Amino acid sequence: MRPLPPLNGLRAFEAAARHLSMKGAADELCVTPGAVSQLVKALEAHLGVALFRRANRMIYLTEAGQDYLPAIRNALRQIGDATYNVRGSAETGILTVSTTDYFASGWLVPRLNSFQRTCPGIDLQLHTGHSLADFTRDGVDVAIRHGLGRYAGLISERLFAVEMVAVAAPSLAQRLPTPTDPRDLLDWPQVHDADRKDWNLWFRAQGIEETGAPRGPAFGSATLVLQAVLAGQGAGLIPDAIAKRDLEAGRLVQLVGKPWPADFAYYLVYPEAKSRRPKVLAFREWIMANCS
Repeated sequence: MRPLPPLNGLRAFEAAARHLSMKGAADELCVTPGAVSQLVKALEAHLGVALFRRANRMIYLTEAGQDYLPAIRNALRQIGDATYNVRGSAETGILTVSTTDYFASGWLVPRLNSFQRTCPGIDLQLHTGHSLADFTRDGVDVAIRHGLGRYAGLISERLFAVEMVAVAAPSLAQRLPTPTDPRDLLDWPQVHDADRKDWNLWFRAQGIEETGAPRGPAFGSATLVLQAVLAGQGAGLIPDAIAKRDLEAGRLVQLVGKPWPADFAYYLVYPEAKSRRPKVLAFREWIMANCS
């Protein structure tokens, strides 16, 4: 790591640059204007460049100061955010979980009452997205991801395999002839993922090679695929674990055909450094029990 400049000098520089006033920076930092000026001068001496130009009792950023400010402002913001996350996590018992919108809405959120009953002292904070979380920068404790489970430098434990099942809304199923053979679904309206590949792969798993060009709406989000199926826009292929609650509640009906095992599975992912924290252990125990 390269040598760092005086951190108090960086705070004084950022505040003075924001206010374009030593007094304004002093009021914010609860010190005297002279103290701010001395801290900035010490930083300038350390860097060997002038950061401010002084004229007519006003201060202006030099070209070097303008170049330096964005990086310092961003670094101080990241330090502040990281400190907030660490303090909040330690003081409030917050467990930050990163997952996808699809898994959060289709599996995790409907089961939060169970988690809260099991672990009443832990409050979940959900971050959703498709890229793997930065456990240091984002303050994430654990992540749930859909993939092959190969995440360098992280512990990865499989929660459940994914089997895609053909489902439809009851309103759609009542309007169409009841399918008795997977081939019958070739005549049904279908909802697709963005690549329009899932149905072809599902039909092949049923021993049907000739399917024709896929027709029907396609969505770039698995969450939207599920919403379209629930709205009766067509039959869809949904992971059995995600569809389970809607099937049990009667919001979906399962159609004919064998479940198709996808290559990917859902994994619980976390760094070794967080593996012994009580709240991480509690969440791991709960989710493993509920995925079995």
